[in-house]
Amino acid sequence: MQQRLIQCFVFLTVGLLFSCGRDILKVDTNGESVPIEFVQLDSIVWNTPVNQVPAMRSHLTSHLGEIYDYHFGYILQIGRVEDSSFANAMNDYRADEAVKGMNAELTKSFHNLKSEQNMLVDAFTRVNAMNEKWGYPKQIIWHNSLFQASIFCTETQLAIGMERYLGAESPTVKSLPSEPFYDWIKVKFDRDYLVRDAVFNWFLTNVIDTEDGVLAERMINYGKALLLTEAALPKMDKRIIARYSVDDYKWALDNEGAFWKFVVDQKLLFKTDERAATNYFNDGPFTSGLPEKAPDRLGQFLGWRIVQQYVKKNKVEWEDLLAIPYNKILQNYKID
Repeated sequence: MQQRLIQCFVFLTVGLLFSCGRDILKVDTNGESVPIEFVQLDSIVWNTPVNQVPAMRSHLTSHLGEIYDYHFGYILQIGRVEDSSFANAMNDYRADEAVKGMNAELTKSFHNLKSEQNMLVDAFTRVNAMNEKWGYPKQIIWHNSLFQASIFCTETQLAIGMERYLGAESPTVKSLPSEPFYDWIKVKFDRDYLVRDAVFNWFLTNVIDTEDGVLAERMINYGKALLLTEAALPKMDKRIIARYSVDDYKWALDNEGAFWKFVVDQKLLFKTDERAATNYFNDGPFTSGLPEKAPDRLGQFLGWRIVQQYVKKNKVEWEDLLAIPYNKILQNYKID
Protein backbone atom coordinates (compact mmCIF):
# COMPACT_ATOMS: atom_id res chain seq x y z
CA MET A 1 0.00 0.00 0.00
CA GLN A 2 2.80 2.43 0.95
CA GLN A 3 4.58 1.72 -2.36
CA ARG A 4 1.36 2.47 -4.31
CA LEU A 5 0.93 5.76 -2.44
CA ILE A 6 4.50 6.75 -3.27
CA GLN A 7 3.96 5.91 -6.95
CA CYS A 8 0.74 7.92 -7.03
CA PHE A 9 2.48 10.86 -5.37
CA VAL A 10 5.32 10.71 -7.91
CA PHE A 11 2.92 10.57 -10.88
CA LEU A 12 0.84 13.43 -9.44
CA THR A 13 3.92 15.57 -8.81
CA VAL A 14 5.27 14.98 -12.32
CA GLY A 15 1.86 15.77 -13.79
CA LEU A 16 1.59 19.00 -11.83
CA LEU A 17 5.11 20.05 -12.80
CA PHE A 18 4.36 19.35 -16.47
CA SER A 19 1.07 21.24 -16.31
CA CYS A 20 2.43 24.24 -14.42
CA GLY A 21 5.63 24.39 -16.45
CA ARG A 22 4.07 24.42 -19.91
CA ASP A 23 5.57 27.12 -22.12
CA ILE A 24 3.00 28.24 -24.69
CA LEU A 25 5.78 29.65 -26.87
CA LYS A 26 6.88 26.08 -27.56
CA VAL A 27 4.32 24.94 -30.11
CA ASP A 28 4.03 21.25 -31.01
CA THR A 29 2.91 20.69 -34.60
CA ASN A 30 3.07 16.88 -34.36
CA GLY A 31 5.08 16.83 -37.55
CA GLU A 32 2.12 18.03 -39.58
CA SER A 33 2.02 20.78 -42.20
CA VAL A 34 -0.91 22.91 -43.35
CA PRO A 35 -1.68 23.00 -47.10
CA ILE A 36 -1.05 26.46 -48.57
CA GLU A 37 -1.26 27.26 -52.28
CA PHE A 38 1.31 29.82 -53.42
CA VAL A 39 0.32 31.87 -56.46
CA GLN A 40 2.88 33.86 -58.48
CA LEU A 41 0.38 36.46 -59.68
CA ASP A 42 3.01 38.82 -61.04
CA SER A 43 4.50 36.03 -63.15
CA ILE A 44 1.03 35.14 -64.50
CA VAL A 45 0.32 38.77 -65.38
CA TRP A 46 3.56 39.20 -67.31
CA ASN A 47 3.96 35.80 -68.94
CA THR A 48 0.44 35.14 -70.20
CA PRO A 49 0.36 35.55 -74.03
CA VAL A 50 -1.84 38.41 -75.29
CA ASN A 51 -4.35 36.09 -76.93
CA GLN A 52 -4.82 34.23 -73.62
CA VAL A 53 -5.39 37.30 -71.42
CA PRO A 54 -9.23 36.96 -71.50
CA ALA A 55 -8.95 33.35 -70.34
CA MET A 56 -6.50 34.47 -67.65
CA ARG A 57 -9.01 37.05 -66.42
CA SER A 58 -11.76 34.44 -66.24
CA HIS A 59 -9.56 32.00 -64.32
CA LEU A 60 -8.21 34.57 -61.85
CA THR A 61 -11.64 36.04 -61.19
CA SER A 62 -12.92 32.72 -59.89
CA HIS A 63 -9.66 31.43 -58.42
CA LEU A 64 -8.52 34.49 -56.47
CA GLY A 65 -11.84 36.05 -55.44
CA GLU A 66 -11.19 39.00 -53.10
CA ILE A 67 -7.51 39.18 -54.03
CA TYR A 68 -8.50 39.57 -57.69
CA ASP A 69 -10.60 42.61 -56.79
CA TYR A 70 -7.82 43.97 -54.60
CA HIS A 71 -5.08 43.59 -57.20
CA PHE A 72 -6.91 44.41 -60.42
CA GLY A 73 -9.47 46.75 -58.91
CA TYR A 74 -7.70 48.70 -56.16
CA ILE A 75 -4.03 48.41 -57.22
CA LEU A 76 -4.26 48.46 -61.03
CA GLN A 77 -7.59 50.33 -61.19
CA ILE A 78 -8.95 47.95 -63.85
CA GLY A 79 -11.73 46.16 -62.03
CA ARG A 80 -14.12 43.47 -63.28
CA VAL A 81 -14.45 44.80 -66.82
CA GLU A 82 -15.23 42.89 -70.01
CA ASP A 83 -12.57 40.83 -71.78
CA SER A 84 -11.68 43.44 -74.41
CA SER A 85 -11.40 46.29 -71.90
CA PHE A 86 -9.37 44.09 -69.57
CA ALA A 87 -7.01 43.05 -72.37
CA ASN A 88 -6.47 46.69 -73.40
CA ALA A 89 -5.77 47.71 -69.82
CA MET A 90 -3.29 44.88 -69.39
CA ASN A 91 -1.51 45.82 -72.61
CA ASP A 92 -1.14 49.40 -71.36
CA TYR A 93 0.14 48.17 -67.99
CA ARG A 94 2.73 45.86 -69.53
CA ALA A 95 3.88 48.60 -71.91
CA ASP A 96 4.61 51.09 -69.13
CA GLU A 97 8.41 51.60 -69.01
CA ALA A 98 8.58 52.19 -65.25
CA VAL A 99 6.49 49.11 -64.54
CA LYS A 100 8.60 47.04 -66.96
CA GLY A 101 11.76 48.08 -65.14
CA MET A 102 10.22 47.21 -61.78
CA ASN A 103 9.09 43.82 -63.07
CA ALA A 104 12.58 43.05 -64.35
CA GLU A 105 14.06 43.76 -60.94
CA LEU A 106 11.37 41.77 -59.14
CA THR A 107 11.94 38.80 -61.44
CA LYS A 108 15.66 38.89 -60.74
CA SER A 109 15.40 39.46 -56.98
CA PHE A 110 12.57 37.03 -56.27
CA HIS A 111 13.33 34.23 -58.73
CA ASN A 112 13.62 31.84 -55.77
CA LEU A 113 11.07 32.13 -52.97
CA LYS A 114 11.50 28.61 -51.58
CA SER A 115 13.01 29.77 -48.29
CA GLU A 116 10.23 32.27 -47.58
CA GLN A 117 7.53 29.81 -48.62
CA ASN A 118 8.91 27.10 -46.33
CA MET A 119 9.06 29.57 -43.45
CA LEU A 120 5.48 30.69 -44.09
CA VAL A 121 4.15 27.12 -44.18
CA ASP A 122 6.00 26.32 -40.95
CA ALA A 123 4.74 29.51 -39.28
CA PHE A 124 1.10 28.99 -40.21
CA THR A 125 1.31 25.32 -39.25
CA ARG A 126 2.27 26.57 -35.79
CA VAL A 127 -0.58 29.09 -35.85
CA ASN A 128 -3.02 26.29 -36.66
CA ALA A 129 -1.56 24.15 -33.86
CA MET A 130 -1.90 27.05 -31.41
CA ASN A 131 -5.61 27.41 -32.14
CA GLU A 132 -7.47 26.03 -35.15
CA LYS A 133 -10.12 28.76 -34.76
CA TRP A 134 -7.63 31.39 -35.90
CA GLY A 135 -7.35 29.85 -39.35
CA TYR A 136 -4.50 30.27 -41.80
CA PRO A 137 -4.24 31.54 -45.38
CA LYS A 138 -5.24 28.85 -47.85
CA GLN A 139 -3.63 30.96 -50.58
CA ILE A 140 -0.58 33.21 -50.41
CA ILE A 141 -0.26 35.44 -53.44
CA TRP A 142 3.00 37.06 -54.56
CA HIS A 143 2.27 40.26 -56.46
CA ASN A 144 3.39 43.80 -57.25
CA SER A 145 1.26 46.23 -55.24
CA LEU A 146 2.94 49.26 -56.88
CA PHE A 147 4.07 50.24 -53.36
CA GLN A 148 0.49 50.42 -52.07
CA ALA A 149 0.81 47.83 -49.29
CA SER A 150 3.27 45.26 -47.99
CA ILE A 151 0.60 42.81 -46.82
CA PHE A 152 -3.12 42.45 -47.55
CA CYS A 153 -5.21 39.80 -45.76
CA THR A 154 -8.68 38.37 -46.11
CA GLU A 155 -10.11 35.58 -43.95
CA THR A 156 -8.54 32.91 -46.18
CA GLN A 157 -5.90 34.67 -48.31
CA LEU A 158 -2.75 36.72 -47.90
CA ALA A 159 -1.13 38.90 -50.58
CA ILE A 160 2.49 40.01 -50.34
CA GLY A 161 3.68 43.11 -52.19
CA MET A 162 7.16 41.92 -53.21
CA GLU A 163 8.35 45.34 -54.36
CA ARG A 164 8.24 46.58 -50.77
CA TYR A 165 10.98 44.09 -49.86
CA LEU A 166 13.51 44.96 -52.55
CA GLY A 167 15.76 46.81 -50.10
CA ALA A 168 16.82 50.45 -49.75
CA GLU A 169 19.61 50.02 -52.34
CA SER A 170 17.25 48.72 -55.02
CA PRO A 171 17.25 50.89 -58.18
CA THR A 172 13.44 50.82 -58.11
CA VAL A 173 13.28 51.92 -54.49
CA LYS A 174 15.94 54.61 -55.01
CA SER A 175 13.90 56.00 -57.91
CA LEU A 176 10.82 56.56 -55.75
CA PRO A 177 9.97 60.22 -55.04
CA SER A 178 11.39 61.47 -51.74
CA GLU A 179 7.87 62.44 -50.74
CA PRO A 180 6.01 60.43 -49.55
CA PHE A 181 8.78 57.80 -49.70
CA TYR A 182 11.14 59.34 -47.16
CA ASP A 183 14.51 57.72 -46.48
CA TRP A 184 13.28 56.21 -43.20
CA ILE A 185 10.51 54.46 -45.14
CA LYS A 186 12.86 53.09 -47.82
CA VAL A 187 15.16 51.62 -45.16
CA LYS A 188 12.24 49.52 -43.96
CA PHE A 189 11.79 47.86 -47.39
CA ASP A 190 13.96 44.99 -46.15
CA ARG A 191 13.40 41.39 -47.23
CA ASP A 192 14.34 40.17 -43.74
CA TYR A 193 10.95 41.44 -42.52
CA LEU A 194 8.82 39.76 -45.21
CA VAL A 195 7.78 36.60 -43.36
CA ARG A 196 7.42 38.47 -40.09
CA ASP A 197 5.11 41.02 -41.70
CA ALA A 198 2.94 38.31 -43.25
CA VAL A 199 2.41 36.50 -39.94
CA PHE A 200 2.01 39.63 -37.80
CA ASN A 201 -0.52 41.17 -40.16
CA TRP A 202 -2.47 37.91 -40.33
CA PHE A 203 -2.94 38.15 -36.56
CA LEU A 204 -3.89 41.84 -36.72
CA THR A 205 -6.48 41.14 -39.42
CA ASN A 206 -8.02 37.89 -38.24
CA VAL A 207 -7.27 37.40 -34.54
CA ILE A 208 -6.63 40.59 -32.55
CA ASP A 209 -8.24 44.04 -32.69
CA THR A 210 -5.72 46.82 -32.10
CA GLU A 211 -7.86 49.67 -33.41
CA ASP A 212 -10.24 50.24 -30.48
CA GLY A 213 -9.89 51.14 -26.81
CA VAL A 214 -7.65 53.33 -24.69
CA LEU A 215 -3.93 53.46 -25.44
CA ALA A 216 -3.14 50.87 -22.74
CA GLU A 217 -5.59 48.36 -24.22
CA ARG A 218 -4.26 48.82 -27.72
CA MET A 219 -0.69 48.53 -26.44
CA ILE A 220 -1.42 45.19 -24.76
CA ASN A 221 -3.25 43.93 -27.84
CA TYR A 222 -0.26 44.79 -30.02
CA GLY A 223 1.86 42.97 -27.45
CA LYS A 224 -0.33 39.88 -27.78
CA ALA A 225 -0.03 39.99 -31.57
CA LEU A 226 3.76 40.23 -31.34
CA LEU A 227 3.89 37.35 -28.87
CA LEU A 228 1.79 35.24 -31.23
CA THR A 229 4.21 36.13 -34.03
CA GLU A 230 7.15 35.19 -31.80
CA ALA A 231 5.57 31.78 -31.13
CA ALA A 232 4.88 31.21 -34.83
CA LEU A 233 8.49 32.10 -35.73
CA PRO A 234 10.59 30.65 -32.89
CA LYS A 235 13.89 30.71 -34.82
CA MET A 236 13.55 34.33 -35.91
CA ASP A 237 15.74 36.97 -34.30
CA LYS A 238 13.73 38.97 -31.77
CA ARG A 239 14.76 42.25 -33.38
CA ILE A 240 13.15 41.07 -36.63
CA ILE A 241 9.95 40.23 -34.72
CA ALA A 242 10.05 43.80 -33.37
CA ARG A 243 10.91 45.05 -36.89
CA TYR A 244 13.91 46.96 -35.59
CA SER A 245 17.51 47.36 -36.66
CA VAL A 246 20.17 46.02 -34.28
CA ASP A 247 20.75 49.48 -32.79
CA ASP A 248 17.04 50.29 -32.48
CA TYR A 249 16.31 46.99 -30.74
CA LYS A 250 19.14 47.57 -28.27
CA TRP A 251 17.87 51.08 -27.56
CA ALA A 252 14.34 49.78 -26.95
CA LEU A 253 15.58 47.10 -24.54
CA ASP A 254 17.92 49.46 -22.68
CA ASN A 255 15.24 52.12 -22.29
CA GLU A 256 12.17 49.97 -21.57
CA GLY A 257 11.93 51.23 -17.98
CA ALA A 258 12.42 54.85 -18.98
CA PHE A 259 9.71 54.62 -21.64
CA TRP A 260 7.29 53.00 -19.19
CA LYS A 261 7.96 55.84 -16.73
CA PHE A 262 7.37 58.37 -19.50
CA VAL A 263 4.04 56.78 -20.43
CA VAL A 264 2.90 56.77 -16.78
CA ASP A 265 4.16 60.26 -15.96
CA GLN A 266 2.51 61.72 -19.06
CA LYS A 267 -0.77 59.97 -18.15
CA LEU A 268 -0.93 58.36 -21.58
CA LEU A 269 -2.31 54.95 -20.63
CA PHE A 270 -5.97 55.91 -20.74
CA LYS A 271 -5.89 58.38 -23.60
CA THR A 272 -8.18 57.63 -26.53
CA ASP A 273 -7.12 60.23 -29.11
CA GLU A 274 -5.66 59.03 -32.40
CA ARG A 275 -2.71 61.41 -32.21
CA ALA A 276 -1.34 59.55 -29.19
CA ALA A 277 -1.95 56.21 -30.90
CA THR A 278 -0.16 57.42 -34.05
CA ASN A 279 2.84 58.57 -32.02
CA TYR A 280 3.34 55.26 -30.22
CA PHE A 281 2.01 52.56 -32.59
CA ASN A 282 2.56 53.72 -36.16
CA ASP A 283 5.63 53.65 -38.39
CA GLY A 284 7.74 56.78 -38.32
CA PRO A 285 11.31 58.07 -38.19
CA PHE A 286 11.19 58.03 -34.36
CA THR A 287 8.75 58.07 -31.43
CA SER A 288 7.38 61.55 -30.82
CA GLY A 289 8.25 63.16 -27.48
CA LEU A 290 11.38 61.07 -26.95
CA PRO A 291 15.04 61.48 -27.95
CA GLU A 292 15.61 61.14 -31.70
CA LYS A 293 17.50 57.89 -31.12
CA ALA A 294 14.25 56.37 -29.89
CA PRO A 295 12.82 54.07 -32.62
CA ASP A 296 9.22 54.21 -33.79
CA ARG A 297 6.36 51.99 -32.53
CA LEU A 298 7.65 51.89 -28.97
CA GLY A 299 4.08 51.40 -27.78
CA GLN A 300 3.95 48.09 -29.66
CA PHE A 301 7.34 47.08 -28.28
CA LEU A 302 6.42 47.90 -24.68
CA GLY A 303 3.15 45.98 -25.03
CA TRP A 304 5.12 42.97 -26.24
CA ARG A 305 7.51 43.15 -23.28
CA ILE A 306 4.61 43.43 -20.85
CA VAL A 307 2.81 40.41 -22.32
CA GLN A 308 6.07 38.43 -22.47
CA GLN A 309 6.55 39.03 -18.77
CA TYR A 310 2.96 38.09 -17.94
CA VAL A 311 3.22 34.76 -19.80
CA LYS A 312 6.53 34.00 -18.09
CA LYS A 313 5.02 34.53 -14.63
CA ASN A 314 1.55 33.11 -15.31
CA LYS A 315 1.16 29.85 -17.20
CA VAL A 316 -1.85 30.31 -19.48
CA GLU A 317 -3.19 28.86 -22.71
CA TRP A 318 -3.37 30.98 -25.86
CA GLU A 319 -7.15 31.31 -25.89
CA ASP A 320 -7.13 32.36 -22.23
CA LEU A 321 -4.38 34.91 -22.82
CA LEU A 322 -6.32 36.65 -25.57
CA ALA A 323 -9.36 36.88 -23.29
CA ILE A 324 -7.49 38.33 -20.29
CA PRO A 325 -8.36 42.04 -19.85
CA TYR A 326 -5.53 44.45 -20.58
CA ASN A 327 -5.66 46.01 -17.10
CA LYS A 328 -5.02 42.65 -15.41
CA ILE A 329 -1.91 42.13 -17.54
CA LEU A 330 -0.75 45.69 -16.82
CA GLN A 331 -1.14 45.20 -13.06
CA ASN A 332 1.33 42.32 -13.17
CA TYR A 333 4.02 44.31 -14.97
CA LYS A 334 7.23 45.10 -13.09
CA ILE A 335 10.41 46.68 -14.43
CA ASP A 336 13.15 44.05 -14.18
